[in-house]
This record gives sequence, structure tokens and C-alpha cells, in this order.
Amino acid sequence: MAEQPVEFTEEQASAWVRENFELANKYLAQLGIISDKIIMRESRYLIPYVAVWKFTTQGKKGPVWVINGDLPMDMVEQSAAKDARDAMRYFALRWQMKAETMLQAEQATEQHRQQALYLIGRAEGLYELAEQKEFWEQPA
Repeated sequence: MAEQPVEFTEEQASAWVRENFELANKYLAQLGIISDKIIMRESRYLIPYVAVWKFTTQGKKGPVWVINGDLPMDMVEQSAAKDARDAMRYFALRWQMKAETMLQAEQATEQHRQQALYLIGRAEGLYELAEQKEFWEQPA
């Protein structure tokens, strides 16, 4: 994630939120999960870097967390994280572990190495954001 703050107009910010919400919803559908509604009071986003959405779902799956933005899109069941901050930590750890597996693979190519380094960079940025107390003190 970039270090310099990016200025957005209110319209640009709304468009970013809407676009990433729609992408997250589409991602769930591709996984065979039908979202019921978004729980905005528990979702968090930092435009234009990251959004962590909490969706309720139809069927037995239960609520899920979806992350997207300027990083890989991913999903985890609510049971893995009690809130958006924990979800960020979860995704950061999962991506670190996946990257390590990619780097240790016997058949690792340069492309795998680059993908692993990308995941590591995004995981580190995500973890740093999760640890920024002031971000989490703001209302959703």
C-alpha cells in the first residue's frame, strides 16, 4: 500500500467504495456464496488502499469477511476473526504463510517468486494498518 495519502473528492470516494463493494459481492458469487446483506457498521475501508467487508450470506455458510482494494481479494468465514481488525491480521498472516510456501516450493519459478514477494509486501502493509490504533478508533 502506498505511503503518501491520496486526495479523493466525495464523488471519487463514493465510487471507489461502490466499485469495491460490487467486486467483493461478485467474488463471493464466483465462490458459490450468495450474500444477503453487508454489515457496514463492522466493515472498514481506507480509500484507495483496502476494504474489509462483512457480509451475511444465504444458507448455512454464515457471515464472512471479504478483503479487496489495492491487494489480493480474499475471503474468510466470520469465525476466523471477531472484527475487521482481526480479519486484516488474519489475511496478513495467511498471505505470509502462502508466500513462504511459494518461496520454498521445489518448482518455484521467477514468477512464483515475484508473486510471493507481492503477497509479502501486501501482508506487511496490511498488518501495519491493523496495528495503527488511531485508524481503529474512528467510527465506521
